[in-house]
Amino acid sequence: MKTHIVAFALSVIISLSARAELKWEQTEIELHPTPADKQAIGHFKYQNPGKTPVHFKSVHASCGCTTAQSQKDEVPPGGTGEITATFNIGDRTGTQVKTVTVETDEAANSKTVLTLKTIIPQQLEITPTFVFWKQGDKPDTKTITVKAGKEFTVKHIKVTSSSPDFQTKVEEKGNGEFTNEEPHCFDPYDSTGGFTEGLLRHCAHH
Repeated sequence: MKTHIVAFALSVIISLSARAELKWEQTEIELHPTPADKQAIGHFKYQNPGKTPVHFKSVHASCGCTTAQSQKDEVPPGGTGEITATFNIGDRTGTQVKTVTVETDEAANSKTVLTLKTIIPQQLEITPTFVFWKQGDKPDTKTITVKAGKEFTVKHIKVTSSSPDFQTKVEEKGNGEFTNEEPHCFDPYDSTGGFTEGLLRHCAHH
């Protein structure tokens, strides 16, 4: 009876050790592209330390701005490879976090989520990004501070408004910092109700 128990336990251990499973070098990558880069590319490397092949069923990115692809459909025992994730930067700034879901025929862990974190430098830091005047408010001047990002050199900026009710004035403070004063000209007794706002466009000149 003891012999059968030992034999059964041994067969379980052998089958578990032979099970295919990918080992990832890392499942999260942080990238810091330069202002000139149009894409951020992450390489997620893996290895199959098992004794049976691993097959990829699907590789899906979390959004349309990111693409992901595998080098092969099957990873043999002892084989290595990588999943390449490409993030199209476009006009995005700040911290962008995208994921790639990889599905395989592994019994223990069929799905793996890979995370691509991209820190994109901002050309201009604008504070605050939104100002408004409620009906009945005095037409006092409001100030918006515009500061060049760490990796940018800005000599001067030009500010335009989408509404003739707004008048803008830019003052240079030094060290790449500017203030934009916005006197708002409107009738405080206007009967339209609500609050008044306008769209401002900041153009930086290097």
